Amino acid sequence: MKHLYVGATPEADPEALTAVRARVGSEFGVPVREVELPGVEFAYDAGRNQYGSIPVLEMLSRCCPADALKLLAVTERDLFIPVLTFVFGHAQLGGRVAVISLARLRQEFYGLPPDRDVFLERASKEALHETGHTFGLVHCPVERCAMSLATGIRHIDLKNAAFCPSCAARLKRSSRES
Repeated sequence: MKHLYVGATPEADPEALTAVRARVGSEFGVPVREVELPGVEFAYDAGRNQYGSIPVLEMLSRCCPADALKLLAVTERDLFIPVLTFVFGHAQLGGRVAVISLARLRQEFYGLPPDRDVFLERASKEALHETGHTFGLVHCPVERCAMSLATGIRHIDLKNAAFCPSCAARLKRSSRES
């Protein structure tokens, strides 16, 4: 039996990790297992003061458990890809691995007072989004769908922590084929 693994880098918020595991397990309907992951310091780019998500995905591919259907990593590190200022997460489309960053999901990042519930909800939405990509889902035009493109935190806040009917149907077909 294949499992959906969800792991965190050492500095990641344990409560966010618990929320993410529960949400992806519920939405994807597959058993979720924990996995310990190494830190991502090797991906640090001093010029940007951020961490490259591409090297992180490469590392995740190398340490992905043999019985993993998918592996989702959670990190506190602020991620980027070369063509964007930042990313909330990154995934191999139709592949096995994905990563989300908690760095920009906190209210404090934007100079606002902390709100734990908002933070945990955002983490769950991003986990669904990036894991959805690993199942072959692409960005959805339905603004409220977890698969809609988020270029800023307000876009994440507008989403539901669930897939629209069309994406849910595609996910169901994809899961049968896996």
